[in-house]
Formats: sequence, C-alpha cells, structure tokens
Amino acid sequence: MTGTHGDALISRRVRRLETLLEERGIVAGAGLDEALDAFLSSASPANGAKVTARAWTDPAFRARLLADGTAAVAELGLTAGGVQPQRLRVVENTEHTHNVIVCTLCSCYPIRLLGPSPSWYKSEAYRSRVVREPRAVLEEFGLHLPPGTEITVWDSTSETRYMVLPRRPENTESLTEAELAALVSRNALIGTAAI
Repeated sequence: MTGTHGDALISRRVRRLETLLEERGIVAGAGLDEALDAFLSSASPANGAKVTARAWTDPAFRARLLADGTAAVAELGLTAGGVQPQRLRVVENTEHTHNVIVCTLCSCYPIRLLGPSPSWYKSEAYRSRVVREPRAVLEEFGLHLPPGTEITVWDSTSETRYMVLPRRPENTESLTEAELAALVSRNALIGTAAI
C-alpha cells in the first residue's frame, strides 16, 4: 500500500520542518528530539486497547465513550494526543456496520491512543482509495466483510480524531479486561482489521 517514494517524501518534509525550526531558533535539534521522545513515550496502541476493553466490560463507560470520546478517555487518564486540544470521536462496529478511519489531507490520527501511525496510513494510495473503494481496500488488508455490511469511512481533521470501537469477539465473556485488551490490534482501532 505504501511505497518507498511516499515514505521518502514524508521524510524530506519532516526534515525540512525540523531545519526551519532550528534555523529560526524556535527549537534546537536535541530539544526537538527530546520533545518528540517525551510525546511518543506515552503513545501506544495499548492505550486504545485499554479503552476498548473497558467499553466491552462496562456498558456505562461504553455509552459515555460513544457520546463524548474525549471526556471518556480522560477518565482513564488518556487523550487523543497532539499539540493542540483535539476532539475524539469513537465509532462502533456492529454486526451490520463497519467503520474505518482515514485522513485524506495528511495523516491526522489519535497518536496517544494508537501509537505512531503506520506508514500505509500516511500513504497517498490509502488516503485516496479507502474513500472511493473501502471494501476493496479492506480486502487488501485481508478483511472480508459480508456483502450487506455497510462501511462508513470517517475522515479525521486537525480538530477531530477518530477511533474505531471494534466488535467484541464471541466467547470472551470469561476474559478479564487485561486479557481482552491483549486481543485488540492497532489496525482494528483504525478499522482495517477485525478481532
């Protein structure tokens, strides 16, 4: 889904931004590295998995999560991430609906909940194709949905980030919250995989 050319283009843009910040005296190179390391140290798909497991085991939390994702994840000491405050909207997969997230303009993404975005998420191919032909793209990821399943694509912005609440797997009633969280993948939180 992604190519070396796309990754190289992103790398050049990032390096150019770093250079401009350093040249203008906004931040030193080492300071930028420290800030990025500190920011990313708490960014992990384990956070989104924790949120998902809580929603699966606590119906009241699930309702709050779907109504106001920002406030609900804050109950667990989490945020969607980013430099500026962002609204988190959580969309739920059901038996008849499947959700997938994208950012068609760049790669806006709830980094604190899902960890650093995968390279394919930033690729132009994913960003353009998932909107036009979501079923075909999901099949390329190995996710084959029944023909009657409605697929909704949610386009993130700098103000609003999305996270998918995957369907809870059957026969998991005896699992603890930690065991349930261990089943959740980053791709399921994006919507390109099922659990």
